[in-house]
Amino acid sequence: MPPVGEVFECEIQARLRDVNLGGHVDNVEAIRVLDEARLQLLRFAPLPALDAERPGLLRSAPDGVTDLVGAQRVDYHAEMRFVPFQPFLVRMWVSHVGGSSFTLASEMRVQTGHAPALVAETTMVLWDPAAGSSWTLSDDVRADMAKYAGAPVRLRERPAP
Repeated sequence: MPPVGEVFECEIQARLRDVNLGGHVDNVEAIRVLDEARLQLLRFAPLPALDAERPGLLRSAPDGVTDLVGAQRVDYHAEMRFVPFQPFLVRMWVSHVGGSSFTLASEMRVQTGHAPALVAETTMVLWDPAAGSSWTLSDDVRADMAKYAGAPVRLRERPAP
């Protein structure tokens, strides 16, 4: 199901070191690509729906508050091979907002128009190191996230224990 709000899209350049001995992009490097795209979205990207001097989805969070990965689930759907000068295409949006955490849905493609090679859900916790505890999302942060809200990505069902 596609997002209902805005979607953050970026290109992350593939690197030769992303390839493992099997000749395809290593799963750890795929996570690195998601991390890099997430960092852009949260802290550095000029997001059109926010129209602000300060970039990033967390632009309204106080200085010092940091984002930590609380959980991450990734489903790989297709092999990713290194192609020189061909970037990975990443799409992200907010699929859930909690008290001091939120979840980002992600899709990563190897070419425009192709189905996602991987989909992921990453739950982030905002942490206030000065207080030594999680930071409760402010109304301003929630309002920004609402502009990038959408449905979760479809992950494979986990087998029953």
